[in-house]
Amino acid sequence: MLMMNRNKEARLHYMANGFRMLSSGDHVRCAVSGEQIPLDELRYWSVALQEPYASPEISVKAALGKR
Repeated sequence: MLMMNRNKEARLHYMANGFRMLSSGDHVRCAVSGEQIPLDELRYWSVALQEPYASPEISVKAALGKR
């Protein structure tokens, strides 16, 4: 029963210093690459756009509008 959220995409609200889970899951998808990001590895996101990124390089490109 503890693994009910395995392979389920979470919905998150991104804040400046973290995120709040709106819908349970174990991963999110990068807004640019579509790559699956496990929640325990999620480090990059945009508060303004409310979207996660798989790497610092991708987050910089998204911030500069170079998707």
